[in-house]
Amino acid sequence: MELLNIYNDQCPSKTDDNEYKGFEQGPIRPPSEAGSLLLRITRNCPWNQCTFCGLYKGQKFSLRPVDHILRDIDLVHQNVEKLLDLEKLHGRMLWSHFHALEKDPGFDRQAIYAAYNFINNGMRSIFMQDGNSFILKPDDLVLILKHVRECFPDVDRITTYARSKSVAKVSDEDMIRISEAGLNRVHIGMESGSDKVLKAVKKGVDKSTQIAAGQKVKRAGMELSEYWMLGLGGRSLSRENAVETADALNQINPDFIRLRTLGLPDSAPLAAQYEAGEFDKMGEVETAQELLLMLDSLAGIDATVCNDHVLNLFQEVDGKITESREVMTKPVRAFLDLPPEEQMLFSIGRRTHCFSRFSDLNDPQKRRYAKQRCRELGVSLENWDHVVDQILKQFI
Repeated sequence: MELLNIYNDQCPSKTDDNEYKGFEQGPIRPPSEAGSLLLRITRNCPWNQCTFCGLYKGQKFSLRPVDHILRDIDLVHQNVEKLLDLEKLHGRMLWSHFHALEKDPGFDRQAIYAAYNFINNGMRSIFMQDGNSFILKPDDLVLILKHVRECFPDVDRITTYARSKSVAKVSDEDMIRISEAGLNRVHIGMESGSDKVLKAVKKGVDKSTQIAAGQKVKRAGMELSEYWMLGLGGRSLSRENAVETADALNQINPDFIRLRTLGLPDSAPLAAQYEAGEFDKMGEVETAQELLLMLDSLAGIDATVCNDHVLNLFQEVDGKITESREVMTKPVRAFLDLPPEEQMLFSIGRRTHCFSRFSDLNDPQKRRYAKQRCRELGVSLENWDHVVDQILKQFI
C-alpha cells in the first residue's frame, strides 16, 4: 500500500533531489535534546497548517531517501571514531581535532561538527528530525533505527517528534517493532485536548485521536512527552483548553507533560488573526489562571510536568504530579493573589531575566533591576501584556 493511502496528511514528495549532498540537520529539536546527535529523517512538516506555528510556512515537505539517512549515520559514526582516536592520542578532546579532519577525503564540516558535539555531550542521546518521523513506512523506520543502534549501541535514548494522526494509523504490532528497534521516546504536540481549540487552530486532529495515539505509544513501551500550549484557545476557549486537555492527559498518562505558553511569531497565521481582532489572546494573569485550572484538573496520573521553555512564566511548575502538585501550584496561586502592580513587576522581571523564580520578587536588588526594566520599556498596566508579547517574539 502506498504511503498516501496510509496517511491522511499532506502527500509527501519523496525527495527534492535524489543526489546525496552530505550530512543534513533540520531547524528544530526539543530543549531536552540540546545535547543529542540530530539526524534528519524528513524535511519540514507534512501537515504545516497549524495557525500558531510559523516555522515551516512556505517550506515543502519531503521524505529523505533512506539510503541518504543511512549514509548520514555512517558519516557521523566515522567521524566519531576518528575524533575519539585523536582524543586517545592527545589525552583529551580539543577543538583543533575538528580542524585536523578537514584534509580527510570526503570531508563534511556539518557531519564532523555533529560528531564533535555528540562526543562532548557524552553520546547518550539521538534525536530524529524534522516534524514527524512516523510518516515513514514502519519498515523504513525500523531499518534506520537498527542501523543507528548498530553504529551507536551505547546510547540511552533515541527520540523523535510525531503527529498523533500518523501514530494512530500505525498498527500496535508495528509500534512494538519500532520500539524494539530502538526508538524509546516520542514527543507529540497535543497542543490542546479541546476539539474546539484544535479545529480553530487547524491542528488537523481531534481529541479522541490524540488519546488513541498517546495510549498506543505507551502500550509499545516507549516514553511519551505530550505538549500543551497555554492560551491557545484565547479568552473564549480558555476554560475548555485547560479542562479538556487535562481530561485527555488523564486518559493517556504520559511520562512527561511539557508546557508551552502561546507566543505569536509574525510568520504564524494566528498572529495576523490577532492583529485583525479575530483572536482574543490572553494576557499573563489569564494565562496563569488557565495553567492553575489545568494542573488542578489532572487526576490519577503520575506524569512529570516539565517547564523547559523560556516562554513559560513560572519556573517552579516542574515536577511529578503525584509528589509536587502543591509545590508547583503555590507560586501560581501566590501570583494570582498579588495586586496588579506586583503582578506586572514579576511578569516583566521574569521576561527580562531579572527574576528566575517567583520568590525573587522578594529580593530588593532584583526588584530594583525589574523596576528599572519596566521604566526602560515604558511598561504600564495598560500596555503590560503588549510589551510581554513583543519580548516573547524574540524567543520563538
